[in-house]
Amino acid sequence: MSPSLSKEYFKGIDPIKFEGKESDNPLAFKYYNPSQIVCGKTMREHFKFAIAYWHTFCGQGSDPFGPGTQNFAWDKASDPIQAAKDKADAAFEFIGKMGFDYFCFHDYDLVQEAPTFAESEKRLAMIVDYIKQKKEETGIKLLWGTANCFSNPRYMNGASTNPDFNVMARAGGQIKLALDATIALNGENYVFWGGREGYMSLLNTDMGRELDHMGRFLAIARDYARAQGFKGNFFIEPKPMEPMKHQYDFDSATAIGFLKEYGLEKDFKINIEVNHATLAQHTMQHELAVAAKAGMLGSIDANRGDYQNGWDTDQFPNNIQETTEAMLVFLKAGGLQGGGVNFDAKIRRNSTDMDDVFHAHIGGADTFARALLTADKIITSSSYNSLRDHRYSTFDSGKGKDFEAGKLDLNDLYKIAMENGELPLQSGKQELFENIINQFI
Repeated sequence: MSPSLSKEYFKGIDPIKFEGKESDNPLAFKYYNPSQIVCGKTMREHFKFAIAYWHTFCGQGSDPFGPGTQNFAWDKASDPIQAAKDKADAAFEFIGKMGFDYFCFHDYDLVQEAPTFAESEKRLAMIVDYIKQKKEETGIKLLWGTANCFSNPRYMNGASTNPDFNVMARAGGQIKLALDATIALNGENYVFWGGREGYMSLLNTDMGRELDHMGRFLAIARDYARAQGFKGNFFIEPKPMEPMKHQYDFDSATAIGFLKEYGLEKDFKINIEVNHATLAQHTMQHELAVAAKAGMLGSIDANRGDYQNGWDTDQFPNNIQETTEAMLVFLKAGGLQGGGVNFDAKIRRNSTDMDDVFHAHIGGADTFARALLTADKIITSSSYNSLRDHRYSTFDSGKGKDFEAGKLDLNDLYKIAMENGELPLQSGKQELFENIINQFI
């Protein structure tokens, strides 16, 4: 089948261009200039911006207190295959007009799940063929795919950690199909988000057994994909809670420890979401630094939470100070390993115009671009690096250097402590660091 001539869903909106910070055009980038080189790479290469299929084209603004408010033109068809094609047409039109290169998906974002597993497989194969041709026509690429093994009631007790083997097997079958779709679409990575891989109560949970099952499950999924020729990265996306009381991929440190315990660290990296970091009582920059230290800084889900709401609100990023601090870690780590910046964010329930989705993504891209420019200036044109280096200067020579080289034991430290006596306090200069950030913003 070949994609038919599709109608224009975003009428009256031209491709979004970079016009600079002096522009008053709300449908133009002020800071995101794809071809501008920063720290040896273009912004396009640094970010690999991707559109989240699930929020941008599947979300309709519903919440626990009411139905959706966003009546999109691609949601009209009653036939699931035609509806999926309409959604794909809208998606590729939007991504093209934004000037981005990538998209991401869950399996049943692409097409509605069928009443049977066999029919779901047929539907997924049909829409993958259609999207494959859309990709060929536009040059738009797949950053990563994943499977929704958390929404269907069958997964109420988890997927790979479900106490019922048959439910786990169903999840395995679904992930096989999602991997097949990702490979068929030349996806560069594959993500595992354990939406219900955790527990509501320890009273009825064998945690050790569930963790072993999840480790084994991820290993056989990896082995299958490698056998099919997939050479990309696998990502774990940490989240501490919600929907489960406690999730096994709590934060970057927990996920990294899990991957190392089950021998998965060579194939898996971390996909870090801003809102998930704050739910874990961390900052985004903390989570990035933890992953970078382990050599596992893979990808970013760009969004933010609401400081007054204690749940995952998935708002578009606009906090320039927070993002600048994150970009300092990003640049110091040498950027992402395989992944990109996916806008895992949704417009608000009361944003109901078609141009609202453009304003949201333009603002998100400009926030990251402005933060990248600011972080680069801080690194290259301020005392930031030298101040940080100075704090650790006693490890650059003498006994401090010997310690880092593994040449000292505890008795050596004891002798040095006796020789030194009482020590003067050394200021951390935190306020000065904070002022440098504000100066360059």
